[in-house]
Amino acid sequence: MASSIGEAILNLIFFPGLVFTAVVGLLVSWIDRKISARIQWRKGPPWYQSFADFIKLLGKEIILPEGRKRSGFLLAPLIGLAGITLVSTIVWKANLSSSLLEEGFVGDLIVVLYLLTLPSLAIIIGGSASGNPYASVGASREIKLLLGYELPFLLAIFTAIVKTGGAIEFSRILAFQQGRPLVGYLSGAIAFLVAIICCQAKLGLVPFDIAEAETEIIAGPLVEYSGASLAVFRINRAMLLFVLPVFLITVFWGGMVFDSWRMAIYSLIKYLVILVIIILIKNTNPRLRIDQALKFCWGPLTGLSLLGLVLAMVGV
Repeated sequence: MASSIGEAILNLIFFPGLVFTAVVGLLVSWIDRKISARIQWRKGPPWYQSFADFIKLLGKEIILPEGRKRSGFLLAPLIGLAGITLVSTIVWKANLSSSLLEEGFVGDLIVVLYLLTLPSLAIIIGGSASGNPYASVGASREIKLLLGYELPFLLAIFTAIVKTGGAIEFSRILAFQQGRPLVGYLSGAIAFLVAIICCQAKLGLVPFDIAEAETEIIAGPLVEYSGASLAVFRINRAMLLFVLPVFLITVFWGGMVFDSWRMAIYSLIKYLVILVIIILIKNTNPRLRIDQALKFCWGPLTGLSLLGLVLAMVGV
């Protein structure tokens, strides 16, 4: 019992939890910045720039604004960090050791969906507790955006559940895809496309960077954050950029397999394909207004996700 608890703690802290996810997330954020720079005909930063920025922020003073709610203001970034760490641990355990799931591992699709809302809730809580009007506007926008993209995202995931015969355990979802991944079906491909767009909104990237619109509301919910608190929010974004594509690959594209060099390279290619799509969307679209984002999420995006769900129900 004690050894299993100790192993779980090590998994959460080191691999595949906090440290692993943070390090790879910072490297992925460098890839994002590098590709974005090349699209704009710039050279881009060196590979260690994200690490240097994070360490620099850790050494800065945390300034508490007047009128803030201290507990909510300081705890908000840690809530998001905890959620992303748990999601990474569960998803990577599912890919690397499916036997743990068969032995009663508690992580499943429903748990992960709940945990994936924590980073957005952390931004809402932090902005609301800042006592700044710009932060309040940003928190309000984040709430509306969350309500907008969560519906089509859940419908896309539910399409995968229907297609796999009602499976919510990652082991059953991965077992179903051993012969043919869900993206190989029309319904799965539609749900996969919807999920990628929703992940763009979860990451707060263009065209869904409405809550932190720097040219409008000066970083929104994060306007009063500084030092280590801001560093945690920044690394939350980097970790989420790493975890969400892995989650999509697990649910829709057969998972991350490292049984051989060939499968490891193929898994890496799958990840890079999703990452590049996210980066290209970010660099080729203008920011939407919050009303436009809601109309898009509740209109075409929800309609597309419903189409995929219907096709999955009728067996297409």
